[in-house]
Amino acid sequence: MEVELGKEYDIDKWMHLVNKVKENFPGLETKDALDEHRDTVLDFMRQCRAICVKNEDEIVGVLLFSINPNILCFLAVDAEYRRKHIAERMVSYMLTCMDPQSKVVVTTYREGVQEGVAARAFYKRMGFVEGQLTEEFGSPVQEFILER
Repeated sequence: MEVELGKEYDIDKWMHLVNKVKENFPGLETKDALDEHRDTVLDFMRQCRAICVKNEDEIVGVLLFSINPNILCFLAVDAEYRRKHIAERMVSYMLTCMDPQSKVVVTTYREGVQEGVAARAFYKRMGFVEGQLTEEFGSPVQEFILER
């Protein structure tokens, strides 16, 4: 399983994974929200800012990022493929595409929210530190920052 840039022809398989994990992400609750996310993913793919991991014909990990500023926008791994370092490999790949002198920011659930326990632990293992509390899609979240 290799890390690679997502291509527009991957969109249906990409969204299949997103549909499997959508309960873990605020803002993906409705069909309209998923359609908007699909359009966003396609935009990121066109800008070479979408990363995925495939197992044969199935996408098992996805990551969206922006540069200027460096933001990890979306990261998900299929539950069946977790604990195989897929997320770590995608983040490492992403970092090679970003300005190494600039910090990287990601948001996830605040401490105490069950859906965010694994993500918070993962980001801490990757060297991110807790930042300010904020809100996204009507959900309370916290920034995590990787100083480089």
